[in-house]
Amino acid sequence: MMMSALETNFGQTPSQTVGPYFAYGLTATQYGYDFDQPFDAHVALDGARGERIRLEGRVIDGDGNPINDALVEISQPDGTGEYPQSVDVAREIGFRAFGRVGTGTDAQNRFVFHTVKPGAETSGEAPHINVIVLMRGMLLHAFTRIYFSDEAEANGKDAVLNSVPSERRNTLIAKRSESGGAVTYRFDIHMQGPAETVFFDV
Repeated sequence: MMMSALETNFGQTPSQTVGPYFAYGLTATQYGYDFDQPFDAHVALDGARGERIRLEGRVIDGDGNPINDALVEISQPDGTGEYPQSVDVAREIGFRAFGRVGTGTDAQNRFVFHTVKPGAETSGEAPHINVIVLMRGMLLHAFTRIYFSDEAEANGKDAVLNSVPSERRNTLIAKRSESGGAVTYRFDIHMQGPAETVFFDV
């Protein structure tokens, strides 16, 4: 009996590398494409409540090399620990609460965000920034958090941070530096290797 085309099994299509579409497609303006990019590196605009900071770092592979096609997204409250409840409120207070940057247009393959240091959202919780990482070859995003080196007391009481083995908590701490009155926090994201960043199941 002759089989129809629908009954014929041609086998599984060979798998292909995923991407690198995330950074190009979701941060189009950054990569020079002529269509809108709804979010970018500027999380805090004029009037945002909180201490102005620059958050920078690299996404690093298991061999210690910076990844040039990663996409980093952050979400956070403002310096009072609050998120804007609407687009209109975000515009009014100058705080967008969300940022998105690709690592492929910086000479050092860094992500750089211009924001404010967040306040604690609830009592007993340390100030932190939520982070999502996407890149070529990853079917699912990786989720982590950024805590701050100058919040040792609050960090010591944070339930999520303290659920991480003590020897690995440093992978979630951004280091503060100041130069000319500008505050920078440095946070490298290690995808693999001995210094691998702690990622969370969400």
